[in-house]
Amino acid sequence: MASDGNSAAHEEVAEKPGLGAKLKQELREWGATLAVFVPVFLLFSGLAYEQRVIPSESMVPTLQVSDRVAVAKFAYGYDRYSLPFSMGRFIPLPEGRIFARTPTRGDVVVFEHPHTGRVMIKRLIGLPGDQIQLIGEQVYLNGEPVESEYMRTIRYVPHNAVAIDIAHEWQETVGDKSWVTHRQEKGGRGDNTDLFIVPEGHVFMMGDNRDNSLDSRFPSGHCPAIEGVVDRAGCQPRVPADVASIGFVPMDHLIGRAETVLVTFHKCKLQDEEPCRKRVWKGL
Repeated sequence: MASDGNSAAHEEVAEKPGLGAKLKQELREWGATLAVFVPVFLLFSGLAYEQRVIPSESMVPTLQVSDRVAVAKFAYGYDRYSLPFSMGRFIPLPEGRIFARTPTRGDVVVFEHPHTGRVMIKRLIGLPGDQIQLIGEQVYLNGEPVESEYMRTIRYVPHNAVAIDIAHEWQETVGDKSWVTHRQEKGGRGDNTDLFIVPEGHVFMMGDNRDNSLDSRFPSGHCPAIEGVVDRAGCQPRVPADVASIGFVPMDHLIGRAETVLVTFHKCKLQDEEPCRKRVWKGL
């Protein structure tokens, strides 16, 4: 029996989806992807590692502006400051730190500024009970000079500058940890300090770039006194929080330990054909 020649005309033809339908489908797929990716990312960056970008020269030569650094969040335990994007400041979480561990002298630590909430990075020099003082640029820890060895003098161009600076590189060693510091000519305001005794529950931080770091050496961050610590004689008058030093840093403000420079976009600007230090995948 011959087929009806008009049957093809009755076959259903699937309509092509319009632009609006395609857009809705794409948004649904993106939403499903983000619904999985975002919680995983937040969990990983809150409990394991997160990336931080170095904003200033306070840790030169160890860290340069724009270095991308991997920060181990589990190094000292967890509390409200461990949450990504500083969310702990806005969420009513209980006080205290779980899985707390004591840092080690010489660690490069990421923490929240006690007075401003800004995220900072410095080197931990003193633990609770330690006595710290600088005399003629030399760091004294519990009455003994920190082992220091002169390495070289370099000329370099600081970030966003055109003038050439001169820095003397010294290697300091505490225990089994060593690091390189930048010192300029003697006579800077942080070269000689009072004697600091680190209170319980706090640490003493310094930048490796000794003449370009507003750290625990300076009295402004110790005024007003931290609870339980009496104002020292000669403490500077109260100053706005945004120009105060970090003072003693409470343990519960520690975010994590900086462990590796993953990558950097910093361009080496050493003069006199001095060799530049390794900047990619560099352990701290």
